Amino acid sequence: MPGHEDASPAEWSHRPRSGHWRLDWPTILRNIALALVVLAGVWAVFNVRLPSVDVLQADIAAAGFWGFAVFVLIYMAVAATPIPVTIMATAGGLIYGLPFGTILSMVGVVAGCWIGYWIARALGRDTVLRLLGSHAETIESKLTGGGFYAVCTLRLMPGFPYWPVNYGSGALGIDNRTFLSATIISSLPGQLSLVAVGAFIGEPNVLNGIGVGISWALVITLTIITMRRWKRTRDAEHAQAETPEVPES
Repeated sequence: MPGHEDASPAEWSHRPRSGHWRLDWPTILRNIALALVVLAGVWAVFNVRLPSVDVLQADIAAAGFWGFAVFVLIYMAVAATPIPVTIMATAGGLIYGLPFGTILSMVGVVAGCWIGYWIARALGRDTVLRLLGSHAETIESKLTGGGFYAVCTLRLMPGFPYWPVNYGSGALGIDNRTFLSATIISSLPGQLSLVAVGAFIGEPNVLNGIGVGISWALVITLTIITMRRWKRTRDAEHAQAETPEVPES
Protein backbone atom coordinates (compact mmCIF):
# COMPACT_ATOMS: atom_id res chain seq x y z
CA MET A 1 0.00 0.00 0.00
CA PRO A 2 1.22 3.55 -0.65
CA GLY A 3 3.21 4.99 2.20
CA HIS A 4 3.79 1.57 3.82
CA GLU A 5 7.05 0.76 2.02
CA ASP A 6 9.13 3.00 4.28
CA ALA A 7 7.47 2.08 7.58
CA SER A 8 9.75 0.42 10.10
CA PRO A 9 8.71 -2.71 12.05
CA ALA A 10 8.54 -0.58 15.22
CA GLU A 11 6.02 1.73 13.53
CA TRP A 12 4.00 -1.22 12.25
CA SER A 13 3.66 -2.64 15.78
CA HIS A 14 1.70 0.43 16.87
CA ARG A 15 -0.57 0.64 13.82
CA PRO A 16 -4.13 -0.63 13.88
CA ARG A 17 -4.72 -4.03 12.35
CA SER A 18 -8.22 -4.93 11.36
CA GLY A 19 -9.51 -1.97 13.34
CA HIS A 20 -7.77 -3.01 16.60
CA TRP A 21 -4.90 -1.28 18.40
CA ARG A 22 -2.15 -3.36 19.92
CA LEU A 23 -2.04 -3.04 23.72
CA ASP A 24 1.21 -1.72 25.19
CA TRP A 25 1.43 -4.28 28.01
CA PRO A 26 4.77 -3.10 29.50
CA THR A 27 3.36 0.40 29.99
CA ILE A 28 0.08 -0.95 31.39
CA LEU A 29 1.88 -3.23 33.86
CA ARG A 30 4.22 -0.45 34.99
CA ASN A 31 1.30 1.90 35.58
CA ILE A 32 -0.43 -0.79 37.64
CA ALA A 33 2.81 -1.32 39.59
CA LEU A 34 3.07 2.44 40.13
CA ALA A 35 -0.46 2.61 41.48
CA LEU A 36 0.17 -0.31 43.84
CA VAL A 37 3.46 1.13 45.11
CA VAL A 38 1.94 4.58 45.62
CA LEU A 39 -1.03 3.12 47.49
CA ALA A 40 1.26 0.95 49.62
CA GLY A 41 3.51 3.90 50.39
CA VAL A 42 0.62 6.19 51.31
CA TRP A 43 -0.92 3.48 53.47
CA ALA A 44 2.42 2.84 55.21
CA VAL A 45 3.06 6.53 55.91
CA PHE A 46 -0.38 7.14 57.41
CA ASN A 47 -1.12 3.77 59.01
CA VAL A 48 2.17 2.12 59.96
CA ARG A 49 3.41 3.50 63.24
CA LEU A 50 6.61 2.10 64.58
CA PRO A 51 6.33 1.21 68.25
CA SER A 52 8.13 3.32 70.80
CA VAL A 53 11.73 2.57 71.63
CA ASP A 54 10.65 0.96 74.90
CA VAL A 55 8.24 -1.37 73.10
CA LEU A 56 10.85 -2.23 70.47
CA GLN A 57 13.35 -2.98 73.21
CA ALA A 58 10.90 -5.28 74.99
CA ASP A 59 9.89 -7.11 71.79
CA ILE A 60 13.47 -7.66 70.70
CA ALA A 61 14.48 -8.81 74.17
CA ALA A 62 11.59 -11.31 74.09
CA ALA A 63 13.08 -12.83 70.91
CA GLY A 64 16.11 -13.90 72.92
CA PHE A 65 19.17 -14.92 70.92
CA TRP A 66 17.41 -14.06 67.63
CA GLY A 67 16.62 -10.52 68.76
CA PHE A 68 19.41 -9.06 66.65
CA ALA A 69 17.97 -10.74 63.53
CA VAL A 70 14.51 -9.36 64.33
CA PHE A 71 15.99 -5.89 64.67
CA VAL A 72 17.82 -6.12 61.33
CA LEU A 73 14.74 -7.44 59.49
CA ILE A 74 12.54 -4.65 60.86
CA TYR A 75 15.18 -2.10 59.91
CA MET A 76 15.42 -3.50 56.37
CA ALA A 77 11.66 -3.19 55.90
CA VAL A 78 11.66 0.39 57.22
CA ALA A 79 14.64 1.47 55.07
CA ALA A 80 12.98 0.13 51.91
CA THR A 81 9.87 2.31 52.46
CA PRO A 82 9.19 6.03 53.04
CA ILE A 83 9.01 5.42 56.81
CA PRO A 84 11.81 7.43 58.54
CA VAL A 85 14.71 5.34 59.83
CA THR A 86 15.48 7.62 62.80
CA ILE A 87 13.69 5.61 65.48
CA MET A 88 15.31 2.35 64.38
CA ALA A 89 18.86 3.72 64.58
CA THR A 90 18.14 5.36 67.93
CA ALA A 91 16.64 2.09 69.20
CA GLY A 92 19.76 0.25 68.04
CA GLY A 93 21.91 2.45 70.25
CA LEU A 94 19.57 2.17 73.21
CA ILE A 95 19.26 -1.62 72.99
CA TYR A 96 22.74 -2.69 71.86
CA GLY A 97 25.01 0.23 72.74
CA LEU A 98 27.24 2.25 70.41
CA PRO A 99 29.56 -0.33 68.74
CA PHE A 100 27.17 -3.26 68.22
CA GLY A 101 24.17 -0.97 67.62
CA THR A 102 26.06 0.78 64.81
CA ILE A 103 26.96 -2.53 63.15
CA LEU A 104 23.38 -3.86 63.25
CA SER A 105 21.92 -0.53 62.11
CA MET A 106 24.33 -0.39 59.17
CA VAL A 107 23.43 -3.93 58.10
CA GLY A 108 19.72 -3.15 58.26
CA VAL A 109 19.81 0.24 56.57
CA VAL A 110 22.17 -0.79 53.74
CA ALA A 111 20.17 -3.95 53.00
CA GLY A 112 16.89 -1.98 53.02
CA CYS A 113 18.33 0.72 50.75
CA TRP A 114 19.55 -1.95 48.34
CA ILE A 115 16.08 -3.51 48.22
CA GLY A 116 14.62 -0.11 47.34
CA TYR A 117 17.26 0.30 44.63
CA TRP A 118 16.27 -2.95 42.92
CA ILE A 119 12.56 -2.22 43.24
CA ALA A 120 13.22 1.01 41.32
CA ARG A 121 15.24 -0.85 38.69
CA ALA A 122 12.22 -3.08 38.12
CA LEU A 123 9.71 -0.21 37.97
CA GLY A 124 11.69 1.95 35.54
CA ARG A 125 12.59 5.63 35.29
CA ASP A 126 9.22 7.21 34.42
CA THR A 127 7.33 5.24 37.03
CA VAL A 128 9.78 6.06 39.81
CA LEU A 129 9.97 9.78 38.97
CA ARG A 130 6.20 9.98 39.30
CA LEU A 131 6.41 8.03 42.54
CA LEU A 132 8.98 10.44 44.00
CA GLY A 133 6.56 13.36 43.80
CA SER A 134 8.06 16.55 45.26
CA HIS A 135 11.50 14.91 45.50
CA ALA A 136 11.64 14.09 41.77
CA GLU A 137 13.22 17.36 40.60
CA THR A 138 16.01 17.27 43.20
CA ILE A 139 16.73 13.60 42.59
CA GLU A 140 16.74 13.91 38.80
CA SER A 141 18.98 17.01 38.77
CA LYS A 142 21.50 15.49 41.18
CA LEU A 143 21.60 11.86 40.05
CA THR A 144 21.19 12.06 36.26
CA GLY A 145 24.64 11.27 34.96
CA GLY A 146 25.87 11.32 38.56
CA GLY A 147 27.99 8.84 40.43
CA PHE A 148 29.56 8.15 43.80
CA TYR A 149 29.67 11.73 45.08
CA ALA A 150 26.15 12.50 43.89
CA VAL A 151 24.73 9.61 45.94
CA CYS A 152 26.88 10.56 48.94
CA THR A 153 25.78 14.21 48.77
CA LEU A 154 22.08 13.37 48.79
CA ARG A 155 22.53 10.71 51.47
CA LEU A 156 24.33 13.17 53.76
CA MET A 157 22.05 16.12 53.03
CA PRO A 158 20.46 17.12 56.38
CA GLY A 159 16.75 16.34 56.57
CA PHE A 160 16.65 14.56 53.20
CA PRO A 161 15.07 11.08 53.51
CA TYR A 162 16.81 7.90 52.42
CA TRP A 163 14.11 6.37 50.21
CA PRO A 164 14.16 8.92 47.32
CA VAL A 165 17.92 8.36 47.00
CA ASN A 166 17.43 4.59 46.86
CA TYR A 167 14.65 4.70 44.28
CA GLY A 168 16.22 7.52 42.26
CA SER A 169 19.57 5.71 42.05
CA GLY A 170 17.91 2.58 40.72
CA ALA A 171 15.74 4.44 38.22
CA LEU A 172 18.39 6.85 36.91
CA GLY A 173 21.07 4.30 36.12
CA ILE A 174 23.50 4.58 39.04
CA ASP A 175 25.74 1.52 38.88
CA ASN A 176 25.00 -1.12 41.53
CA ARG A 177 28.56 -1.17 42.87
CA THR A 178 28.71 2.63 42.97
CA PHE A 179 25.37 2.78 44.80
CA LEU A 180 26.41 0.21 47.40
CA SER A 181 29.82 1.73 48.12
CA ALA A 182 28.38 5.27 48.34
CA THR A 183 25.53 4.07 50.56
CA ILE A 184 27.84 2.25 52.99
CA ILE A 185 30.25 5.18 53.31
CA SER A 186 27.68 8.00 53.45
CA SER A 187 25.21 6.17 55.71
CA LEU A 188 27.79 5.44 58.40
CA PRO A 189 28.07 8.97 59.85
CA GLY A 190 24.29 9.44 60.08
CA GLN A 191 23.72 6.01 61.57
CA LEU A 192 26.58 6.46 64.00
CA SER A 193 25.20 9.81 65.17
CA LEU A 194 21.68 8.44 65.74
CA VAL A 195 22.92 5.28 67.42
CA ALA A 196 25.14 7.43 69.65
CA VAL A 197 22.10 9.45 70.71
CA GLY A 198 20.28 6.23 71.61
CA ALA A 199 23.28 4.91 73.50
CA PHE A 200 23.55 8.17 75.43
CA ILE A 201 19.84 8.03 76.33
CA GLY A 202 20.34 4.48 77.64
CA GLU A 203 23.60 5.26 79.46
CA PRO A 204 24.29 9.01 79.76
CA ASN A 205 28.01 8.69 80.47
CA VAL A 206 31.03 10.62 79.22
CA LEU A 207 32.04 8.01 76.62
CA ASN A 208 28.63 8.02 74.92
CA GLY A 209 28.54 11.82 75.12
CA ILE A 210 31.88 11.98 73.31
CA GLY A 211 30.49 9.55 70.72
CA VAL A 212 27.55 11.89 70.05
CA GLY A 213 29.84 14.89 69.60
CA ILE A 214 32.33 13.11 67.33
CA SER A 215 29.65 11.48 65.17
CA TRP A 216 27.78 14.74 64.54
CA ALA A 217 31.05 16.54 63.74
CA LEU A 218 31.79 13.72 61.28
CA VAL A 219 28.38 14.16 59.63
CA ILE A 220 28.95 17.89 59.12
CA THR A 221 32.54 17.44 57.87
CA LEU A 222 31.71 14.68 55.39
CA THR A 223 28.68 16.59 54.11
CA ILE A 224 30.90 19.57 53.26
CA ILE A 225 33.63 17.40 51.70
CA THR A 226 31.31 15.30 49.52
CA MET A 227 29.32 18.33 48.37
CA ARG A 228 32.52 20.09 47.28
CA ARG A 229 33.81 16.96 45.54
CA TRP A 230 30.48 16.45 43.79
CA LYS A 231 30.37 20.08 42.56
CA ARG A 232 33.98 19.86 41.40
CA THR A 233 33.29 16.64 39.50
CA ARG A 234 30.12 18.06 37.93
CA ASP A 235 31.85 21.29 36.88
CA ALA A 236 34.70 19.31 35.31
CA GLU A 237 32.24 17.19 33.33
CA HIS A 238 30.36 20.28 32.13
CA ALA A 239 33.61 21.97 31.09
CA GLN A 240 34.69 18.86 29.18
CA ALA A 241 31.32 18.63 27.44
CA GLU A 242 31.47 22.29 26.37
CA THR A 243 35.06 22.09 25.03
CA PRO A 244 34.88 22.06 21.22
CA GLU A 245 36.66 19.24 19.44
CA VAL A 246 39.67 20.29 17.39
CA PRO A 247 39.40 18.83 13.90
CA GLU A 248 42.34 16.77 12.71
CA SER A 249 44.47 18.45 10.11
